[in-house]
Amino acid sequence: MRAALFASALLLAAAQAAGAPGAPAYRNPVITGFHPDPSICRVGKDYYLANSTFEYFPGVPIFHSRDLVHWKQIGHALTRESQLPLKGQRASRGIYAPTLRCEGGNFYLITTNVESGGNFIVHTKDPAGEWSEPVWMEEKTPWIDPSLFFDDDGTVYYTRHDGGEKGGIVQARIDIKSGKLLEEPKPVWRGTGGVWPEGPHLYKVNGWYYLVIAEGGTSYDHKITVARSKSPSGPFEAHKGNPILSHRDHPELPLQATGHGDLVQAENGTWWMVLLGVRPNREDGKNRHHLGRETLLAPVTWKDGWPVVNGGKPLALEMSAAGLPPSAPWPKEPVRNGFDGPKLDLYWTFLRGPSTGLYSLTERAGFLRVNGNKATLDDVATPAFVARRQQHLNARIATRVEFRPDGPGQYAGLALRQNENNHYQLRIGGSDAARRVELVTRIKGETKVVASAALAAGAVDLQVRAWPDRYEFSYAQDGGAPVVLGSAPTAALSSEDAGGFTGVFAGMMAVGAPADFDRFDYEPLGD
Repeated sequence: MRAALFASALLLAAAQAAGAPGAPAYRNPVITGFHPDPSICRVGKDYYLANSTFEYFPGVPIFHSRDLVHWKQIGHALTRESQLPLKGQRASRGIYAPTLRCEGGNFYLITTNVESGGNFIVHTKDPAGEWSEPVWMEEKTPWIDPSLFFDDDGTVYYTRHDGGEKGGIVQARIDIKSGKLLEEPKPVWRGTGGVWPEGPHLYKVNGWYYLVIAEGGTSYDHKITVARSKSPSGPFEAHKGNPILSHRDHPELPLQATGHGDLVQAENGTWWMVLLGVRPNREDGKNRHHLGRETLLAPVTWKDGWPVVNGGKPLALEMSAAGLPPSAPWPKEPVRNGFDGPKLDLYWTFLRGPSTGLYSLTERAGFLRVNGNKATLDDVATPAFVARRQQHLNARIATRVEFRPDGPGQYAGLALRQNENNHYQLRIGGSDAARRVELVTRIKGETKVVASAALAAGAVDLQVRAWPDRYEFSYAQDGGAPVVLGSAPTAALSSEDAGGFTGVFAGMMAVGAPADFDRFDYEPLGD
């Protein structure tokens, strides 16, 4: 069966590489916004994908697709504090790169909680349902980016990064049920000389074992390299054509930092790779990206026993769909969320812990009540912040809020967060008798009230218009025209300026008192 699928893939290779004139196209990224470190597996005609989530809760979104292009979130792997202890972890700590594998009717996910326990495995039979409690790996130096490979004879191999910037890839056999290593991890490949050899995944294709890794660090020098062996434990021979994908020598391209790939074979025999990349905005001669690392898709063919990504060419925003399964789009997400359902949609997320007590959909029907606590977005804590990823460079983000502050330290509104030291807020503060709307920026730890205006009594509409280079903040009352309060650059929320590995989250927040949000709009405006 494996050989037949491999042969089928070769028959389709020419059409994939050539782009098949007139064939339909798909657009990268296939999952937009902060969705880094993608890992994928297939069960029949169904594809499942997981991403890293760092300090956000719930952890590790699980996506489902029938065509590799259109993805629908169906759940999270980590939904309980017992699975996901994040208390006290700074921005860009928490959950690092996961590996998702399907084997024998079970789904296994292995990942790293970098400051609370190290590497662990969870499993389930239903990826849209509840996942198990963690099975923690007991290692002296756990390091990051663990991966699992299930060999034909039932042996399971555990592979991960080791040693930091100048390290390499190590491997051991593992008892998948107990999580115990059957031997000490041993070095199997140090990569091709790039820093941070990480993100390893092991595959068996046509009798060869292939080890695919990332090198160069997860930024503009990112690259994907491969080695192979006749044994799962090596010795591994590096491909003379490495790297098999990198955009580091193409700074003019709209997709950058491509790397950290995972392979999957479609039911029709074709091969594909999911990987991460960024869409930077170039200004003042410098690239900056603020949406985070996103999930890309690329075709893979085989030549002389080695994988070739996209015919050896760089990836583009628009790619040929030749060789993909039949298109199977999901219904479009509605622009407006009216908070009329019994629970929040899966795309909503929180900081460092569950939302217990921080929000309610029942205290006031048709509203999301955000119960402001003492924590703020400046703190390494769990503030009352209900947010979703910004997924488009051009978008409109808006909400209607009812809030009656009672003095200093109480405010509520819209926030755009990159991390504790870098975020923007369009918020209502003051007192009930003298409310004001404020545009507050926090850049590199310095907080400023950029603009403010007096408000009348009643609900307030708050809106952010996002462009690639800036955000424009406006407000309105009583059905009046929006009044622009000010603007702020996206650059300050970029990873290049703010640091870290995440992306911008947009959401509703309250501090010191409850606020009622009547609706939340997220409207893509064409990237």
